[in-house]
Amino acid sequence: MSITINITEYGAKPDGTLQTSNIQKALDACFLAGGGKVVVPQGEFLIGGIRLRSNTTLYLESGAILKGTRNPEDYFAWKNDEIEPVNPEKLTDDLWVNVKDRKSSDFLKLAGSRWNNAMIRVIDAENVAIIGEEGSIIDGSDCYDEIGEENYRGPHGINIRESKNVTLKGYRIQNTGNWANTVFFTQNLHVDGVTIWGGHDGIHMQGCDDILIENCNVYSGDDCIAGYDNHDVHVRNCEVNSACSAFRFGGNNVLIEDCHIFGPAKVLFRGGLSLQEKIDGAHVSNNGRYNMLSVFTYYSDFNFNVRKAPENIVVRNCKVENTTRFLHYNFSGNENWQLNRPLEQIKFENITVDGVNMPFHAYGSADAPAKVELKDITYKVNPDANLKELFKIANLKELKLENVTVSGFNGDMVFASWGNVGKITLDNFSLGSNADELTVLREDEFVCGAI
Repeated sequence: MSITINITEYGAKPDGTLQTSNIQKALDACFLAGGGKVVVPQGEFLIGGIRLRSNTTLYLESGAILKGTRNPEDYFAWKNDEIEPVNPEKLTDDLWVNVKDRKSSDFLKLAGSRWNNAMIRVIDAENVAIIGEEGSIIDGSDCYDEIGEENYRGPHGINIRESKNVTLKGYRIQNTGNWANTVFFTQNLHVDGVTIWGGHDGIHMQGCDDILIENCNVYSGDDCIAGYDNHDVHVRNCEVNSACSAFRFGGNNVLIEDCHIFGPAKVLFRGGLSLQEKIDGAHVSNNGRYNMLSVFTYYSDFNFNVRKAPENIVVRNCKVENTTRFLHYNFSGNENWQLNRPLEQIKFENITVDGVNMPFHAYGSADAPAKVELKDITYKVNPDANLKELFKIANLKELKLENVTVSGFNGDMVFASWGNVGKITLDNFSLGSNADELTVLREDEFVCGAI
């Protein structure tokens, strides 16, 4: 049996007062009745943290706004949950600590932590959906938390953990205190037609399988689509705009296609705000940074295990504009968040790139060197960037360039190597009118074909 409940039936009112408990009553009644749909009508409803349970759809009608309170202490209702108490083994008082001083990652790993707080939580559930009509909004109000991540980030927008068969569709989510959509250890996730504005990471996934993200518009001051140890991932037909990385990602069987990836960012990176601006939830600042750092940054840190070799990652049929760097893979040792399990294979195919300011950066693992392929690529360097090297590479099994045309590069070296590179395979690689022959550094360390 499936029922439909309007939150107003349980006393929820768009009157500016906190409605967390009234909306939770509606969600709980739906769950206890066997599942169905809980409707949020037009109006602005102020909430702290609510919990969505199995076989339940939270449905936002056009004009419905779930507005997060700016008090971070209003997001702990899950602690008093009598219907599905959080497993005591998943409770922790650990707070975020800078990685240099970190002795535990329990604040990340365990569902019952302050860091995992969110406007909407899904814990150990199945057959769950959050669906919004056009004009529906989930607004985190840039909630400030002085003991949160980096001593200012508040709760996430949506936090989903240890769940399966989850659909996120149609809503606009904006101004979240931390990540907009956070998904950990979840199977069969479908994100469709979601617009993300501001906050931090747009869609951050960890340890997830069978993911489809499509038709989304992600305008983030932080990484747009992020996470690692994710398998069987398909991202298609999305607009991706970031002040950090469009994709900061690691996984196995990952396909990214038909996306528009561009900078500069429409919203600023909040990490550059002053303390007072963070407290105030400022959206505009002279301290703001808007440049996109990278199209694809590899990600694999030591907070979690990585189940499979990160390989078969394909980015194809995309348009890229105005980014500082195209690929950022650095296993050299000075970026700890890339060093858990090395990237083994990635391919870029049928991509136009216009406006790159730094080298194509691929520093692999000596024990598991990567294969990097570029096929059917038009790559335009920003000539004002004064780029000295085009490719900075090390510890690669192979760098294969097929039908690659580069323009705007006026530097000294096409390939600069820190160490062993295996081989470079060139098939119709062109530097346009800027160079007639290949320039290499320490050419005895790798095999190179002629242009």
